[in-house]
Amino acid sequence: MSEETKEEVATERGDEGAAEATQSGQALAQSQGAGVDAQAGDATGSEAPRTGRRSEKVGVVASDKMEKTCVVRVDRLIKHPKYRRYVRRTSKFMAHNEKGATVGDKVRIVETRPLSAHKRWRVVEIIQKAEK
Repeated sequence: MSEETKEEVATERGDEGAAEATQSGQALAQSQGAGVDAQAGDATGSEAPRTGRRSEKVGVVASDKMEKTCVVRVDRLIKHPKYRRYVRRTSKFMAHNEKGATVGDKVRIVETRPLSAHKRWRVVEIIQKAEK
């Protein structure tokens, strides 16, 4: 028996489940939805795009002796686990400096792809120029 005659017999008996079970793969894929393919893992744009945010830090330029690179010092306060006092911790980041920041400037840096062996940050803006 062909598929059409099976479906006709199934609908005459009132057996809807048998009619759905005999549908071809193409008809089944069309009934699933327009944005989904029949193959597993092939979505046609219905997935959410990546919405990652790049990390930003604000710090003070500690050194600008290199060409197009500066060292930015970022301070943060942490609570000491034993003495419960706030202690200042400092981290230094090498950042790509196209903006021309000099020593003492307060800058905002943003994460970027690796630019060299140690450089993974980029100066986005100079917040406050150093007093001369």
